[in-house]
Amino acid sequence: MQKILLLVFLLSVPFFTTMAQAPLQWNQIAAGVWSAKAGTPDKVNFYTVTGVHPKTERLSSMASVEFPLPKDEISAVIRDGKTYLRFPLTKDEKIFGLGLNFKTVEQRGRILRLHVDHYGGQDNGRTHAPVPFYVSSKGYGVLINAARYIDVWVGTAVRKDSKNPPVARDRNTDKKWSSAPYSDNIEMLVPAEGTEIIVFGGPSMLDAVRRYNLYNGGGCLPPKWGLGFWHRTPTRYTDKQVAEEVHQYEQHKFPLTVIGLEPGWQSKSYPCTYEWDKSRFPNPEGFLTDMKQKGININLWFNPYVSPDGELYDKILPYTATHTVWCGVVPDYAMAETNKIIGDHFMKHTISKGVSGFKMDENDGYDNWLWPDVTLFPSGVSAEQMRSLYAMMMQKMTTDLYHKQNTRTYGLVRGSNAGASSFPYVIYNDYYNHPDFITALINSSFIGVLWTPEVRSSKTAEEWLRRIQTVCFSPIAMIDAWSDGTKPWSFPEVEKQVQEMANLRMQLIPYLYTSYADYAFDGTPPARAMNLEEGFTPQNIIIEGQLSSTENPYATALKREVKDQFMVGESMLVAPLFTGQQTRKVILPQGKWYDFYTGKFAGEGEVITVTPGLDIIPVYVKDGGIIPMMPAVTKISTEKLPVEIRVYGQKESSYNLYDDDGVSFDYENGKFVRVVLKVSKDKSGKLKGAVSIPKGASLWSYNEFKWNFMTK
Repeated sequence: MQKILLLVFLLSVPFFTTMAQAPLQWNQIAAGVWSAKAGTPDKVNFYTVTGVHPKTERLSSMASVEFPLPKDEISAVIRDGKTYLRFPLTKDEKIFGLGLNFKTVEQRGRILRLHVDHYGGQDNGRTHAPVPFYVSSKGYGVLINAARYIDVWVGTAVRKDSKNPPVARDRNTDKKWSSAPYSDNIEMLVPAEGTEIIVFGGPSMLDAVRRYNLYNGGGCLPPKWGLGFWHRTPTRYTDKQVAEEVHQYEQHKFPLTVIGLEPGWQSKSYPCTYEWDKSRFPNPEGFLTDMKQKGININLWFNPYVSPDGELYDKILPYTATHTVWCGVVPDYAMAETNKIIGDHFMKHTISKGVSGFKMDENDGYDNWLWPDVTLFPSGVSAEQMRSLYAMMMQKMTTDLYHKQNTRTYGLVRGSNAGASSFPYVIYNDYYNHPDFITALINSSFIGVLWTPEVRSSKTAEEWLRRIQTVCFSPIAMIDAWSDGTKPWSFPEVEKQVQEMANLRMQLIPYLYTSYADYAFDGTPPARAMNLEEGFTPQNIIIEGQLSSTENPYATALKREVKDQFMVGESMLVAPLFTGQQTRKVILPQGKWYDFYTGKFAGEGEVITVTPGLDIIPVYVKDGGIIPMMPAVTKISTEKLPVEIRVYGQKESSYNLYDDDGVSFDYENGKFVRVVLKVSKDKSGKLKGAVSIPKGASLWSYNEFKWNFMTK
């Protein structure tokens, strides 16, 4: 009888009393940025790890905005040790971001589990940078500051208490029946007893992204040599083979600023010693000095797992996890002792000898390689949180080492997450689909990370050239020959075109370097999605799916997205072609656009069809666009160079060309120059240019300016 009464009592208790509604108190933490804490957030999060400082002064100079969402429609519930979040969506609202996705740009209608991992070919949330930040077409952004595996339903979960419920339809008789009824919310499940929510105002999408990046300390400003041309040598190359590689580049008069050494530079790898293999590099100091004299910077590969055969092992052992990877111990980078021990080791063996940067591999995923989630770390940080943060911890450690030397670095990493915008690392992976690489490049601009579509190999000369054309407009222009030893001239029939693209990359460095300065100071992504460009209003067509009992039993609709063209810097639109593609359509935003190569008018707020031929990657410049260019040098040096200032269209405009010493952090203390390049019309309506250098300032990089009005 007592059991029956207890059961009746439990059944009579309302379901929702088992949930704890977490009231959200919104506090403005920077201009246009608000924070609220639900429940008890984890002590370890993205910002406690990165330690970045928001650029509050620049945030304050942006347009004043109000809180961009209805506060009463944002809810947080704590139940069973988890946090349930809900955010509103309007009917036509589009959502972007939520990680480094490779196949989709718009995320509404998707279900994701945000989980740091290698990319496995599906946009399911498992990716190198599953950043829990989304930006809305309504001009705001939302970040969940929780280093957890977060489940997200982006406009797919239909609640019975919805203010805008979908209409129930009969599938048998109603052609408007949909397998995905309208949903007016984004819902998230955070496996923790609380979280911080940060909202970023606009008013535009680009403004929301800028605020996010500025709150993360601004974007990175790489050393100028980092924007040159990179080549990674085969795994077991010796110092002599590397020297021969450099010599071949010189013979072919091909630009080269960085050589990357793969695992064979170390005495042991998989796991690593981070010590030079004396059989391949008997004199590391001499090798590095010789490379530096030739204008070559050296980047070293490594992964995080420490070999028992090196001098580091016994020192780091007390600060490692319970599990190993490839029989190497896993350092706990959440501990100050770990960073000190490994940092000292890196200084001794690499940085102090002249190494310019690192390629940090295998800190992202593959479940059967990485430590399992049952792993215990001596810091007390859970394995789940560690996986979400590990690659960023490594970025911070190495970045801090170079910052202490007042020397900028630029490198590669397999993983990242929220808050890492200011770290000088570009994400790469082993996935190798060219069109998907462009989609990832586009998506990187929403989430505060950089991505490079590196070139490794190709089946044909056409594919080789098309990949080279794309990579020359990416954050790192690189050939990664670690496996098969490819060279820029591996396909002789397109060697000339490949060299022309590499030369163009070098010519564009003044423009690219300024774009990265805008990233560092203003938060503007150097390569960005068309959706972030003012005046871009594509017709997003929903294609009704055809009913099929096997392939599409619920007649799921398909969405056409713009994921094959992107902006570079302030004014350039890049529209790559892929293998087998001779003709493509290009969507030109509002305003007039001009062909980069000829200056001829291309179109105005319309879709154009182009057949450029194999030699050309279509590039367009907006009306009034100013593109500063330098000679096609093969190395980056301290020599001052002339600047060709290309002007497109007939619109009056101005451009703030950025210059500093290109290598140090002195720019953080104001040691930089902005040269104002201004285009105006004289009384007859003819364009004229003027160069304005701040009074008393001297330039590090340029010695003369020549105007070239491309549109005749």
